[in-house]
Amino acid sequence: MKRRHLLSSISAAAVLLAATAGGAWSAGFGSAAEAATNGTLAATAGCGKAPTLTSGTRTIQSGGQNRSYILRIPDGYDRNNPYRLVVGFHWLNGSANNVASAGYYGLAPLANNSTIFVAPQGIDAGWANTNGRDLTLFDDILRQVEGDLCVDTTQRFVLGWSYGGAMSYAVACARPTVVRAVAVLSGANLSGCNGGTSPVPYFGIHGTHDSVLNISMGRSLRDTFVRNNGCTAQNPPEPGLNTLRHITTVYSGCRAGYPVQWAAFDGDHTPSPVDGSSSPNDSRTWTSGEIWRFFTQFTSTPPPTTAPPTTAPPTTAPPTTAPPTTAPPTTAPPTTAPPGNCAATYRTINTWPGGYQAEVTVANNTASTINGWTVRLTLASGQAISSLWNGTNTGTTGNVTVRNADYNGTLGANTSTTFGFTATGDGATPASNITCTSP
Repeated sequence: MKRRHLLSSISAAAVLLAATAGGAWSAGFGSAAEAATNGTLAATAGCGKAPTLTSGTRTIQSGGQNRSYILRIPDGYDRNNPYRLVVGFHWLNGSANNVASAGYYGLAPLANNSTIFVAPQGIDAGWANTNGRDLTLFDDILRQVEGDLCVDTTQRFVLGWSYGGAMSYAVACARPTVVRAVAVLSGANLSGCNGGTSPVPYFGIHGTHDSVLNISMGRSLRDTFVRNNGCTAQNPPEPGLNTLRHITTVYSGCRAGYPVQWAAFDGDHTPSPVDGSSSPNDSRTWTSGEIWRFFTQFTSTPPPTTAPPTTAPPTTAPPTTAPPTTAPPTTAPPTTAPPGNCAATYRTINTWPGGYQAEVTVANNTASTINGWTVRLTLASGQAISSLWNGTNTGTTGNVTVRNADYNGTLGANTSTTFGFTATGDGATPASNITCTSP
């Protein structure tokens, strides 16, 4: 089943849920987890134990009710290795099975057995969170999973789309020291926000003409953590109608260890927008790759409590690339063109015997908009491009020229885009002689 639902159903539900969300909240798992994540890396009780849990649908008693979730344990599970944990909430009228079958919003293929995944099932296929019952479920699932499996307590992440995004936001508000970061796709405040004053790394994604949950609702969630994380307030750029692209902004001034990202895309209510197309596609969407990069930037230590750096982080957009279907990167050192009206930075995303995937970020480092760009690079001997996206290439070996696609040639001041490709050959040697010109 595709990650879509009837707009009429959720539109009606959104009005109702806005009035019913919230209520009392259970302390539940919170105190133990907070102690764990406020110190150094803590091994859960499941570390070192032969696990009794297996992948598949699990049942659990929570708040006096029978609840369920789907668990995915990495192949070759090592009981002495603390794993990252990702919890993915489904959308209204969706299910845990929908989330699991779609690879947990496309993150499971990128994880390469480095992560434990959980997809909880909501009551009435939603997350009303009445009297905090769904937050209690979250606490109880973590207690059960971490009592049996080895989890890195500083590497818990939560994400969801639509109603699932609302629940992810509720978890970030109420369990800020339990989760390391959250990604909210097309969300709104439908499941409550108990607390909501502590910092949490936050990535919001929303369509500019969302007909179910208006983008203003997503901006409001984002701004909660812009304030909490001490970021500099701004109105980040958003793509125009019929541009069929997205713009990701990394906020500046945020407290160290607590970034905020915002990705607005030219589209409606969907978790899987595709640049250059009006048709959502789970396998081609850029959201999975950007969320995975956002989550995996965090190391296995608690975020620092020091003041933010005096040099603000860049506000340019992260890559807009088709997500790989294999393991995350074994990164080669970046090679960057000299500064000019545009700059190109190459990196290796992934390698495998006889092939590799690479990505080139094209950045406009000027104060003016550029219209069109051309990147030239030289591939090492034995390397040959087999497929390329977000650009048009001339040549596949040796000296290669790549020009912008119709939808990503216009770059505003201090913004960027990317193109990616797969190639045959040894990916250990990066491309050389990289230049970028515009137009």
